[in-house]
Amino acid sequence: MDEQPAELARETRVATIKIDLDRALGTVDRKLFGGFVEHLGRCIYGGIYEPGSALSNAEGYRVDVLEVVRALRLPVLRWPGGNFASGYHWQDGIGPPEQRPRRMNLSWHSEESNQFGINEFLRYCRLIDAEPYLCVNLGTGTLDEAQAWVEYCNGTGDTYWANLRRQHGNERPYQVRYWGLGNEMYGAWQIGALTPTAYVERAREFAKVMKWTDPSIKLISCGQSGWQAWDRIVLEGLAPYIDFHSIHIYTGAFEHYSNIFAAHQAERALNICQAMIEQVRYEQHIAHPIKIAYDEWNVWFRQVAPETGLEEQYDLSDALALATYLNIFIRHCRAVGMANLAQMVNVIAPIFTRLDGLFLQTIYHPFSLYATLTQEIALDVYVDCDLYDLPPEAEEAAASPWGTRVADLGPFKLLDVTATCDAARRQVVLAVVNRDRDAAHTATVQFADGLATGVDAHEVNGATPGARNSFEQPQAVSVQQRPLEGVGQSFAYTFPAHSLTMLRFQMGV
Repeated sequence: MDEQPAELARETRVATIKIDLDRALGTVDRKLFGGFVEHLGRCIYGGIYEPGSALSNAEGYRVDVLEVVRALRLPVLRWPGGNFASGYHWQDGIGPPEQRPRRMNLSWHSEESNQFGINEFLRYCRLIDAEPYLCVNLGTGTLDEAQAWVEYCNGTGDTYWANLRRQHGNERPYQVRYWGLGNEMYGAWQIGALTPTAYVERAREFAKVMKWTDPSIKLISCGQSGWQAWDRIVLEGLAPYIDFHSIHIYTGAFEHYSNIFAAHQAERALNICQAMIEQVRYEQHIAHPIKIAYDEWNVWFRQVAPETGLEEQYDLSDALALATYLNIFIRHCRAVGMANLAQMVNVIAPIFTRLDGLFLQTIYHPFSLYATLTQEIALDVYVDCDLYDLPPEAEEAAASPWGTRVADLGPFKLLDVTATCDAARRQVVLAVVNRDRDAAHTATVQFADGLATGVDAHEVNGATPGARNSFEQPQAVSVQQRPLEGVGQSFAYTFPAHSLTMLRFQMGV
């Protein structure tokens, strides 16, 4: 984020944060902290997979990347795209690597060696203990191809594709549960783009044969941003077949407040999309739940040309925007069943590599804290704090390539807050994003009942909102951890300017 001139010191009123352990919003699905890798730039090759590197193991996986990805505890990982999925034929990536065909990658104007295929991906998922989520090719793919992929991965019988998997060294089925019915098929940039009606007709037939092959799989329809006519038509046509409806939104802007508050576009998307889902379920008497899969999201606005490899360099302001996204997903946990940060390595990613090592981008730290500290029950936390009204003209001047507009959703709370607890109500985690560029905010934190007997604080911060990590300065934005004492049932805490703070409480009686 470009540096902003500091404003004159100003007073902020003392905020109030109240936590009632009986006011539950819903259950936080661990799949909210999922990831995504695509055959784009240096995400796969030179990112998670680099055979021959001194930093790779015998299977070709970068060990240094593997370690920091494992630390994120990803519950689910989406692959092979993204746009790449619409031209990808999975059978190109099986069998002896030396016999695999080299293809044009028309989605990203490059070449694909197919050295990393389905078995390499599923092996990686096992190494990081993540469930796989496969996106099938609805652009140039066929019904037979999609059905065969399910059979290859999950088949248990004495059939051709199940036996071929066994010949490739995998006797037991992979039991892949999550399958996406295409990627962004509404877009002119997509290979085989379709009208919403044509997509429904095509996806319905894919869904039938895939479910007939393995009735236990979960299918994800291809949505847009959650509020378009595309989403409505797709939901009306596919509701009987799907378990999730995907939406994609990227946001970002050079100006700090525009950048951070742009994440609230996700709140708009979730409110509208959830209403569409409930309307369709009601009208069609759909008994099974349909969740939202927010399976591509991130701050992304600087590097938008494919020739750059989309290697976005993130600053602290971006990290706070990412934390705002995660707070939104937690608040909407009844609607969101999965979310996948796009992407994991090098390409708009929290991890950045070169031949001799890596560094963690600023956005790695909030994602890691939420993924490891968030508890299973989201609480309806009360927050009273200073507000910020984003002027429409400022938003216009700082607009991202994606045309994000959120000023109409303001004014915004400068403290964005969520609270979660475990099922026993013995541990509470309070996440507070102080989005104020210049001022610290003090808040009185109150528990409706119970005493906090032990607290530790985790803080993500840097010298300025524009602070960036790099190979030369890998700790410009980092996590500081410290214990707190004497909190009890009510206490005051000062949240520094441009920071994320997560307070973990052990609760007594």
